[in-house]
Amino acid sequence: MTDFRNPAAIAPPVGAYSHAVHVTGPGQWLHIAGQIGVDAQGTLASGVQNQADAAWKNLLAILADAGMSVQHLVKITTYLVDSKDLPAVNAVRKEYLGECRPAATLVVAKELARPEWLFEIEATAFKGD
Repeated sequence: MTDFRNPAAIAPPVGAYSHAVHVTGPGQWLHIAGQIGVDAQGTLASGVQNQADAAWKNLLAILADAGMSVQHLVKITTYLVDSKDLPAVNAVRKEYLGECRPAATLVVAKELARPEWLFEIEATAFKGD
């Protein structure tokens, strides 16, 4: 069972996420490595919004391959190289997550593993038996 937690004893989340996700019972965990904005042929998308879109598509394909969907996400970590890109990547995130609110962390880093990468996302998912 997955329970999205936002205790009344603390301020509500400042964005589209939950403070915590409490998972109980038997099930399957899926840990997804950082996904960047490349398509199935390995071509990097241009611009941060297109890279975010491609990375989310990759993340959803991995979830589907494991018999899961965005509703099974319990934690995501997003990496950006420029905080000015936050509105654009939030729009893409909303498109893919809808009303799902996994626990989330956003990191603005000086750079990612390659200088042309502008966006990366990693995730953890759980599917109860």
